[in-house]
Amino acid sequence: MNEIETKLHQSIKEVVKECFDYDAADNLVMIETPKDTANGDYSTNIAMRLTKILHQNPQVIAKTIVEGLSKKLDEVEKIEIAGPGFINFWIKKSALADVINTVLQQGEDYGTNNSGNGLRILVEYVSANPTGPLHCGHARGAAWGDVICRLLKKSGYDCLREYYINDAGHQIDMLGESIYQRYLESFGLEFHLPEDGYHGQDVKEITEEIKKDVGDKYLHTTKEEAVKFFRWEGRTRELARIKEDLKYYRCNFDSWISEQWIVDQGRVEKSLQKMIDMGLTYEKDGALWFKSTEYGDDKDRVLKKSDGSNTYLTPDIANHMYKFERGYTKLVNLWGADHHGYIARMKAAIQALGYGKEDLEVDLIQMVRLVENGQEVKMSKRTGNAITIRELVDDIGCDAARYFFISKAVDTHMDLDLGLARSQSTDNPVFYAQYAYARICKLLKQAPALQILDQYDLLTDQKEVELLKQISSFTKTIADAAATRSPNKMCNYIQKLAQLVHAYYGSDCKVNDPNNPELTAQRVALLSAVKTTLHNALDLIGVSALETM
Repeated sequence: MNEIETKLHQSIKEVVKECFDYDAADNLVMIETPKDTANGDYSTNIAMRLTKILHQNPQVIAKTIVEGLSKKLDEVEKIEIAGPGFINFWIKKSALADVINTVLQQGEDYGTNNSGNGLRILVEYVSANPTGPLHCGHARGAAWGDVICRLLKKSGYDCLREYYINDAGHQIDMLGESIYQRYLESFGLEFHLPEDGYHGQDVKEITEEIKKDVGDKYLHTTKEEAVKFFRWEGRTRELARIKEDLKYYRCNFDSWISEQWIVDQGRVEKSLQKMIDMGLTYEKDGALWFKSTEYGDDKDRVLKKSDGSNTYLTPDIANHMYKFERGYTKLVNLWGADHHGYIARMKAAIQALGYGKEDLEVDLIQMVRLVENGQEVKMSKRTGNAITIRELVDDIGCDAARYFFISKAVDTHMDLDLGLARSQSTDNPVFYAQYAYARICKLLKQAPALQILDQYDLLTDQKEVELLKQISSFTKTIADAAATRSPNKMCNYIQKLAQLVHAYYGSDCKVNDPNNPELTAQRVALLSAVKTTLHNALDLIGVSALETM
């Protein structure tokens, strides 16, 4: 909340206590910004929310609250009751403008808040197998997860960004086998690529890189020794490429946890034994089963197969236990939509081991289609394979790629129009936002130097009022987007602010007026505050703020 909203919120709670002897919870008092300015600058439905609690008519409650508030709120010009009991507030223009100095003083820190109250939260995202390059399906989850973490950190959460490296299963064995066979091929020897192996260009390139380093050494060892070497060497080099591509996409991680490390540390066997000791398992048909139906799953799950090998679930349980052991009280996973059925069994395991079912939350990422000229684009022109993150960034730019993926909720399917993303037009939302920033920069370069003023009483044009209200709601928007893990709300905010900037730019409000230096100084300060807010908003989603376009 901004300062005015906080004052309204606290004053309403105080009046409710004074007039009705009732302690209203923070989440009961809602302060909203009406879409229609005819309904005021702010509004609350507290009277209607108290009706069932106080057993009174909402209009009667509203009248009592308004009488109490009129003695407390110097910032308010007018309070009215509307409809069944809405309370609408009109704020004094001078009070609205107080946000200008707040923004100018805080600079890049404007928007920082403590709504997370230090909650320790671990967000795991991307976590693709290190068996090939990241493609566009990963791009959506990578951008979404990265911005979630930016929002959480900005909102006072103790947030860790984590990538779980799936490097202990059959897919890594096949990577090692595939590189070994390509290695044999490179020496003109007979080779046999496994059908479920990896046939991509990246494997050929990695094979050549390894060959330069080791020469023909692994022609003179056992196949077992060679495949073991190629397995880990391939995994390491593929992972290095993944890290480079994520950095290229402006996605950084705090922690990289290897499944193989989890296994080598004995954590899988430790968690398995704990489940056995707690009576959470039983044996059937030579396999070890988890009683997951007792914790909400639709059927019990195998932990250890009859051949003695673990299922995918077993090391995943150990991994999640390790997250809790490190002191994180909330776990968030971003998974592909095809993992929908996996959520219940993982939540069951969490609950069975003594944690809350809601301590783990999973956001599912729906599919993305790349579209150009109305036709779906599936394959890379260069390799004939799926389009990689790096290729997408090279094509439409990192700003456009991130913005488009963040702008729509991940639980919905989306089409990314490549032609629109490349276009330098106001139909392109990222261009529209960056152009607004560039326009502010242009205006400020032509205007006198910024002055910090004691009052901004001349900013009375409705377009200026709307700009003030929008930048005032920035911190509240961040806190809300963080709490709901909804980065798309930031894109909505940016589009609204950009729209107001373009409208102001094209209005009769002359920023640099030599005949009115006092008004000019106030408008320069306003635009400087808007510039800082828009810059901070773009930075939160990892998009560049361009001074010229």
